[in-house]
Amino acid sequence: MSVRVFIDGAAGTTGLQIAERLAGRGDLSLLTLDEAQRKNDAARGDALNAADIAILCLPDEAARQAVSLIRNDRTRVIDASTAHRVAPGWTYGLPEVVGREAVASATRVSSPGCYPTGFVALVMPLVRAGLVPADWPLSCNAVSGYSGGGKAMIADYETGPAPAWRTYALGLDHKHVAEMRERSGLTVSPIFAPAVVNLYSGMVVDVPLPLHALPGRPTADAVRDALASFYDRSPIVRVLPDAEGPTLAVERLAGTDRLDLFVFGGKDDTQARLVAVLDNLGKGASGAAVQSLNLMAGLPETAGLRL
Repeated sequence: MSVRVFIDGAAGTTGLQIAERLAGRGDLSLLTLDEAQRKNDAARGDALNAADIAILCLPDEAARQAVSLIRNDRTRVIDASTAHRVAPGWTYGLPEVVGREAVASATRVSSPGCYPTGFVALVMPLVRAGLVPADWPLSCNAVSGYSGGGKAMIADYETGPAPAWRTYALGLDHKHVAEMRERSGLTVSPIFAPAVVNLYSGMVVDVPLPLHALPGRPTADAVRDALASFYDRSPIVRVLPDAEGPTLAVERLAGTDRLDLFVFGGKDDTQARLVAVLDNLGKGASGAAVQSLNLMAGLPETAGLRL
């Protein structure tokens, strides 16, 4: 018997991308609502309660409301919104970090944000290994394609003149910061400087690391080895020795569900840059939700993923 899946918010960017990854799969059956029913709470409630696994691709308040519509203890939930990423009782949907078994057995999973996916993947293993103290004042520079901003931003970029690059969250209050801090095991918030470029999808997350100031003065090789050991069995996350050139393009993994990690060290080994490359719509959103779905359904972890 196939696993019944309902995508609440299937008409949005993330929902559409998830549906594409699930199309044609015989191990899953997709429950759908027609246009007239998509915003009808009674119809949504019926679909949510009929599903084995519901995936929420909604604004935060709507995601919380969707959870409240579930009247049984059988329907399991994957929430792609920000609503539950640091909420008690929710498992963080980054299996490489929290453990595949934890996601597979969870009833409530919160998919990571796109920027936090790269940041947490880089930082958490180093905090856990003791190479970076939990109270270290980290900073994070990141750039994303405009699709991460949802329909409104997509329309801004695709219907008129748009800047090649723009930074934002200048008030240092981006909603991803709490997630980045807590899920990395940090006790202080990183300084987060995100930006958007005039490109549909793709992402680079860059964390500078002053090796000379860290306790124990780890080398760039030691940092890279720690990450490589942590992810050595992942079919999705790769720790690569170099960038195969002097630059890294933001669109390097656009259209895929992979995550590439790099550690670049200076010649005197006093500084390093930790860099994650992913697709904000792939491992940063839809691909992550499908990966969690596969694990929760007891199916091959990479089924339907674009690797």
